[in-house]
Amino acid sequence: MSDKVHVTVTRQGRYRFLVDFAPGSENTPIAKTLGDEPPPLGEGAGPSPAQLLAAAVANCLSSSLVFATGKYKEDPGALTTSVTCEIGRNDRNRLRILAMQVEMTLGSAPASLGHLDRALAQFEDFCTVSQSVRAGIPFTVTVKGPDGTILK
Repeated sequence: MSDKVHVTVTRQGRYRFLVDFAPGSENTPIAKTLGDEPPPLGEGAGPSPAQLLAAAVANCLSSSLVFATGKYKEDPGALTTSVTCEIGRNDRNRLRILAMQVEMTLGSAPASLGHLDRALAQFEDFCTVSQSVRAGIPFTVTVKGPDGTILK
């Protein structure tokens, strides 16, 4: 299977770009968003490219955990996922994302998820984006219960 995802980015100003995710279906168009570099280069009028990458990783991992728990007819509840990107200079003095830390917090009590261990053992493998990114950017994933207990 070879699906394609199409995104068009059109310059609107100095470092400001309109991100068009291509049309969804007629009934559910996908909203365009504005991406912009933070000051001093841009105006910070929208998410930066690094923030868009972090959002893609967070969204995909969240979806993967929902899928993995759903295989057992379970629901992680109001799942919250945060991604922190460490940005620094490489050996050529170019800015790069050096690492990412992902923190996921379940909305449901772990005790209510009878197959949580199985879901946690496999959900990262279902994530197309994070596994692709991981090939070039190291990152860690921590999963916590609603009370802050570390589960993974």
